[in-house]
Amino acid sequence: MANGDLDVVIRQLAKQQHKGILAAAKKQRDRYASLAAKAKDKPAKDRFRQLAKDTMEHASAAARRLQVSADNAADSFARSMRQAAAVLAEQVEAEKAKAAKRAEKQAEKVAVKAAKEMKPAKTPAKAKKAKAAA
Repeated sequence: MANGDLDVVIRQLAKQQHKGILAAAKKQRDRYASLAAKAKDKPAKDRFRQLAKDTMEHASAAARRLQVSADNAADSFARSMRQAAAVLAEQVEAEKAKAAKRAEKQAEKVAVKAAKEMKPAKTPAKAKKAKAAA
């Protein structure tokens, strides 16, 4: 798995949990609906029907909150990974700039040293005397 794929995994897990919650809610709703069908009096039927509706409503809200929370977590993770990559890239650029500066200074030192070595050789003492006499 690549570094940036964790946000996709977070979203997939949330989707699976969302499906699981809704499946359990539908099962519970169907149970209340069957109890409503078996009920003998009208208030009991109405109560079970209302329980079935409320079950789906609350489960849908919970699943929606779970999905939003997972999306926020996945987005936050992806954003932090992008920021970390940007910081790393900046550090690499800084290191390259430092290395280039160091190399430039070293080249300058070598050039100065070479220039010192390239000075004309001292003239022998005889040649100096000859020049002075002329």
